[in-house]
Amino acid sequence: MDLLLWITIGFIIIGFVVLISMKKDMESKVAFIKANIEDEENSSKSKSVIWWIWSTMAWGLVSMFLVVWCFHNHFG
Repeated sequence: MDLLLWITIGFIIIGFVVLISMKKDMESKVAFIKANIEDEENSSKSKSVIWWIWSTMAWGLVSMFLVVWCFHNHFG
């Protein structure tokens, strides 16, 4: 197997591990934000949740790109 396939598989697996390990923390931050809407402490917590959402979306897009690129290299 070539290097691109191993990079793709590693990127996806590492991403899933990071995503799952951070999921509970983000759920608790969202619950805290919902419970304390008027606190000023929510600003930093909401920014971290927004960054997590954006980085998860970017990870998903890069993963899809790598999978398509792998198929293109192998079958295209």
